[in-house]
Amino acid sequence: MATRDQDVTHSGDAGPGVLVREGSYGTQVFEVEPGGAEFIPLNERHGRPIQLFWTWTSPNMEFATIFVGVLAVAGFGLGFWEAALALILGSAIGGITQGILSLRGPKYGVPQMVLSRLGFGYWGNVLPAGLNAVTAGIGWFAVNSVSGALALNVLTNWPQVLCLLIIVAVQVAVAFFGYNLVHLFERYAFPILAVIFLIASGVILSKAHPGATHHTIPGAFLLAFGASFGYAVGWNPYASDYTRYFKPDTSKAAIAWWSGTGLFLSCALLEIVGAAVGTVVSPDKALAGPGGMTGMMATPLADLTLLAIALGAVSANVLNIYSGALSFTAIGIKLPLSLRRAIVALGFGTIGFFLAWSGLHNAGSKYENFLLIIAYWIAPWLAVYFCDLLLRKDPQETLLFDKRHTNWAGPVAMLIGMGISIWLFSNQTEYIGLVPTHVGSVGDLTFEVGFVITAAVYLGWHLIAGTGRESTLAA
Repeated sequence: MATRDQDVTHSGDAGPGVLVREGSYGTQVFEVEPGGAEFIPLNERHGRPIQLFWTWTSPNMEFATIFVGVLAVAGFGLGFWEAALALILGSAIGGITQGILSLRGPKYGVPQMVLSRLGFGYWGNVLPAGLNAVTAGIGWFAVNSVSGALALNVLTNWPQVLCLLIIVAVQVAVAFFGYNLVHLFERYAFPILAVIFLIASGVILSKAHPGATHHTIPGAFLLAFGASFGYAVGWNPYASDYTRYFKPDTSKAAIAWWSGTGLFLSCALLEIVGAAVGTVVSPDKALAGPGGMTGMMATPLADLTLLAIALGAVSANVLNIYSGALSFTAIGIKLPLSLRRAIVALGFGTIGFFLAWSGLHNAGSKYENFLLIIAYWIAPWLAVYFCDLLLRKDPQETLLFDKRHTNWAGPVAMLIGMGISIWLFSNQTEYIGLVPTHVGSVGDLTFEVGFVITAAVYLGWHLIAGTGRESTLAA
């Protein structure tokens, strides 16, 4: 095994030119995971696909998930059943893509944003890897820290800033240690979160008024669909981060099933619960934070739910900061430290804390915009990734680490897809595109149009150039 960054491997781990993660880690839990976005040696591989179920369920058992459903009813004015359909569809697509993206982790042994280099080239991949580093390590980190801090504040009446500091400290500590502690944390958080949220969900759904009158804003269904899709698909750029330690012969069907099912069930259920909250509580209370939801429950259950919301926020941000740090290292910036990922995690945690602090008030509209903006860039990124997967069936792993590997069709197609779709179809408080400005009923079609345009440009580029099927780089 390599003991430092170098372009050699041995023991049949990988071919020449593959950057191997240095150090020894194995199954140690309270040892800091060394390295960053390098190949995981075969003798370090461990784990079972079933652990993906709680890894992708636990982080969605939090108020940020519930709030997507609250937005659909209290914010967009949908009726309960329309909202439920939009939320299920958005979550289902995100779950399916999560399962597919998780499959390459065991074979290539690298994070998702390193695999992204196939469709974008080594340096062109700076675009999606950089976006994900900011989105995950700072954006999502701040969003979930706010929801966890607000829940802890309602539960304890401690100052909001103190609650935020506690939440941030715990989640940064777990992410700092790395992969093994992250999986272990999600595993033990799962039964606690599942029991509390299932009981709370039953109480809330029993009090729901599915037939309540509502005043739907133009395009509400597509807005709710886009927000739900944005929430679920926000996990997609992390997919292989949590399968890259599996052995190469691990069952692909099991990987896809457990990761996709865990993500879909947790998102769809709690978002529907959020929609139920919107049919009972007034919009201002529903959109104000966790207190509107827990006010529907008896005090003991309300307190347990607030505690679960705080724990769920930590579960989510453990993944956000860990994967955000991996994405940053995948940009290709050389950091001569064996603990580069852990150091980056600390940096993101510090920045995320101050961003979350600024967002403790008026979080509702910011969250809606954030969910839609996530969908705006991830859908075009997915288009490039899946089109490249279609063209390049079995690329060699050397393409992932060779700085000469270029594929400018990826970043160009993604930028064109994002630019045109946002200009024409964006529909959020900071910017309304040309189409919804004149035809409000179209809602927000940005991610759908962005995906189609990006795919067309990417495939058209390679069709005209006669490229895109190369599985290795010529010497």
